[in-house]
This record gives sequence, C-alpha cells and structure tokens, in this order.
Amino acid sequence: MANIGFVGTGIMGSPMVANLLKAGHQVQVWNRTPAKLSDLVKLGATACQELNQVAVDVEFLICMLSDGQTCNEVLFQDQGAVAKLKQGATVIVMSSIPVETAKAQNEKCQSLGFKYLDAPVSGGEKGAIHANLAIMVGGEEAVFEQAKSIFSAMGRPVLVGGAGCGELAKLVNQMIVASTIATVGEGLLLAQQGGADPHKVKQALTGGFADSPILQQHGERMLNQNFKPGGAASTQLKDTNTAMAYAHKLDLKLPVAQLVDQLFTNMVNQGDGALDHSGLILELKRINHLET
Repeated sequence: MANIGFVGTGIMGSPMVANLLKAGHQVQVWNRTPAKLSDLVKLGATACQELNQVAVDVEFLICMLSDGQTCNEVLFQDQGAVAKLKQGATVIVMSSIPVETAKAQNEKCQSLGFKYLDAPVSGGEKGAIHANLAIMVGGEEAVFEQAKSIFSAMGRPVLVGGAGCGELAKLVNQMIVASTIATVGEGLLLAQQGGADPHKVKQALTGGFADSPILQQHGERMLNQNFKPGGAASTQLKDTNTAMAYAHKLDLKLPVAQLVDQLFTNMVNQGDGALDHSGLILELKRINHLET
C-alpha cells in the first residue's frame, strides 16, 4: 500500500480519497477550507494544516483542483505542495487543465527530480463515489505502471500517450459530453413541445442507439429539473473553451463543438454557471421563449 498526499477534496476529490482509504492506502490531505477534511479524517485520512506538509514522506502526490493556474500555484509556489516532496516521487494531476499546462508541469517536475502523470477523470460525482471513474492518463509507461494500483482504487485507468495526452483525451471527452447534453436537451424539448410524454420518450429510447449515460442521468435531471451540480456548467464551459483554444492552435474547425461552447457561454452569462451542466436545457428554453 502506498503513502499518498492529496490536494483538493471537493465534490470529486473527497470520494476519491475515501476510495483510496478503502483500498488500504495511507492518505494525508489538504484543502483551503479545513472543515472539508473532517469526514475524511473520520475515515482514516490525516489532515494537514499547512500545504507544504501534505507531501512529506509520500510516494505519490495527487492534485485535484479546479484549473491549471490553481494547480500551478498550489504545487509550485514558495512552500507549495511539492516543497517537501522527496526525489523520485510522482506528481499526479487529475484536474482538467490545458494540454500545454500539463506538458509544462511535466517539464517542471522533471527538473525538480519528480515523475509526472496527467490523469483527468470523467464520471462525475457518482463515478467518484462508486470508484468507477474513467481515468485518462498521459506520461511514461513505467511511471503509469507504478501508479496503476492507485488509479485502480478510483476507477478504470488507461494510458493514452505521453505527457499532456491525458488532458487531450479529457478535452475529447468534454466535447462529446457537452454536445450530447445539448442534443439530449433538444430532443426532450422537441418531444415535450410536440405532444409526447418526454419521460416515456426517454424510456422508449433506452437500449437503442441513442441511449447513453447522459440520456439516462442528465436526461433524468432535465425532466425532474434537478440541477444540483454533479458537474457545474461553469466547469463544463472552462473545458469547452480549452478545447476550442487547442483546436484553433491545431488549425481545426469544429463547428458543432463551437456552437455548443457558445450555448454554455450564454448559460453561464445568464447566471446559471453554478448549476449542473444538464441545466443547459434552461438555456434552450430561453432561446425558445419557454418557461424555465
């Protein structure tokens, strides 16, 4: 079993730590809001009051924060998370960050004597709770193999390429998720306005080619108007913005993804960024002048 430092115990990070503990790993945790650590301490985690203590005597340091800039600040600032990390340890960034940021972090870690993996996840809060996350990993194969048991305690890891490729796979994931959410919302709205029972339409589609976890989970949220965030719309927008920027860098035109990105931009600008990304149906209703 490994000694692990874990930074960021929010909606996703907290159940991820719980599953690492359940698998028998020793985990020490840090969060900007110490109160968020109390439940994990009850499960056996060690709470660190100071950021620079979270990596003391660990083999793996996991970062699960909101964006690339925050990860850089927390990891590499003076007396940051890596300040007392031992040589040869592995930094694992499981946040969704730009590809270029992950590559730069890899170079920074190598210059400091650390190994590095970028390993963003998909599956939302439910996947994190049930240790069923899709984990897309970028980095060296030997480093991945050393960390595989850590990842397996949280979900299903796949090495997709070198440093930065985990984040690239996550961008692909987020584009597909965002576009599918938009299409599910449009489909359910069409069913409702056309006179069909959208609940029954969803039932009828189950098991067919149009079925998906997004239809089942996010479609259900849309039908029940339950937009308590499992994945916030603002986070979805961050990722679609990042995907569009990277596509532009590669001189790729992705018209569907660009349109969906604009829909999420409008949703967030309307003040709904804290809602679950399935709340995009509210923006679709606004466009059609329907009651939200």
